[in-house]
Amino acid sequence: MLGWMAWTWPTALLFVGIFSAIGFLTVVELKYPGGHARKGVLGLETTRGDRLFMTLLGTAYIFLAWLGLMGEPLWWPLALSIGWGVFCFWKV
Repeated sequence: MLGWMAWTWPTALLFVGIFSAIGFLTVVELKYPGGHARKGVLGLETTRGDRLFMTLLGTAYIFLAWLGLMGEPLWWPLALSIGWGVFCFWKV
């Protein structure tokens, strides 16, 4: 099924997770429209979509930095990324 490209199951699950997050935010936006912008720690006004983007971008940097500096295992950057996501949606 995934043979048409150099896809692996973890890569496919990553994209499923990203599209699921976008779908979840779409449902939340339809149910609670507006998503009032909040001023965060960095002084930026962000919406839900902005916070999702910052979470995904930060997660990519966390994993790339971890791989470049430490290598494997990848459980620690996963924990850091989850913490970053909670921070982005809670504070920023």
